[in-house]
Amino acid sequence: MTSLIIQSDNTDNLELIAKLAKKLGIQVNSVTEEQTEDLALGAVMTNAKTGKSVSRDTIMKKLRK
Repeated sequence: MTSLIIQSDNTDNLELIAKLAKKLGIQVNSVTEEQTEDLALGAVMTNAKTGKSVSRDTIMKKLRK
């Protein structure tokens, strides 16, 4: 399954797009701004995943910068 997230400040346009999608037989789900941020963070984390472990000291040194 493939998903598409559309963001707009205009709720009328979003409702129109949702109505069209439903008419085309496409499932429509609304997500909150927080859920959108969580999805984006998860994508970034997945892309940055290396499989390597990093020591606590290394992380703390980076955070202090």
